[in-house]
Amino acid sequence: MNLAPVVIFTYNRPWHTQQTVEALLKNEYASESDLIIFSDAPKNEVAKKGVEETRSYIRNITGFKSLRIIERDRNFGLANNIIDGVTSIVNEFGRIIVLEDDLLTSPYFLKFMNEALDKYEKVEEVVSVHGYLYPVKEEVPTNFFLKHTDSLGWGTWKESWKVFNPDGAYLLSKLESRKIVGEFNFNDTYNFAKMLKDQIEGLNNSWAIRWYASTFLADKISLFPNVSLVYHNGNDLQATNSSIGDDWLDVELSDHPIPLVEIPLKENKDVRLVYERFFRTVFSFRGKIKRKIKELYGKITQMYK
Repeated sequence: MNLAPVVIFTYNRPWHTQQTVEALLKNEYASESDLIIFSDAPKNEVAKKGVEETRSYIRNITGFKSLRIIERDRNFGLANNIIDGVTSIVNEFGRIIVLEDDLLTSPYFLKFMNEALDKYEKVEEVVSVHGYLYPVKEEVPTNFFLKHTDSLGWGTWKESWKVFNPDGAYLLSKLESRKIVGEFNFNDTYNFAKMLKDQIEGLNNSWAIRWYASTFLADKISLFPNVSLVYHNGNDLQATNSSIGDDWLDVELSDHPIPLVEIPLKENKDVRLVYERFFRTVFSFRGKIKRKIKELYGKITQMYK
């Protein structure tokens, strides 16, 4: 199997970065995987100490097949760091597994991701593979496809990444002109389009909402597991785009491998309805708890930083 390089994007949180790396080292394919780390430069004096401590830690990482560190000499910001980093690495290797510095992985994350990247590399309909599953209460199939992407531990290929369009205004105009904003918003159960509008207006700098919109407009599907292989460990005041709130996105990491099973190459409409019910339940008290809704909105925006 052709193992994809694992790319971690870091900034100024050494403890979070260490937790991410230590969890990754417990994976079956860690010692056979190339690890590449993009370390963004501080944007101000406040961030400088954290960046220096993070770089001190990552320079001494061992346990992987190889280690490459790209230390930015100026502050790119999260979105530009990821867009530039993913583009360069996926063009070099043909495939990529992407993590940020606040994600904990199951020991079976790399196995699932690499096997799926191998299986679907030449399948035009499939644009990406994901390790995170929302904490839905209903049972879902072992593997399923959705017209959806997120940023919590994912992988893609060189040809698929060409779908990405960084122009948020163009993406929104296409969603509106094709009259598919409601579908993009999971039947208007969660306002993903607002995130895109906020990005256009400079209220966030989300690369991931643009990735989702790009793949959605291209009518591409992404693969997901039935148990989450990724836990988001980054809800604190240091996190980019962070809003401290409830723990409604927390999941239990899979304690077993997720097998790849043969499934139709199309979106699973039943799982889409599960997601809609999940969003509807989470936001059912919108009129009563406006402050909490704002926190929840901020928290899900974390996934589309």
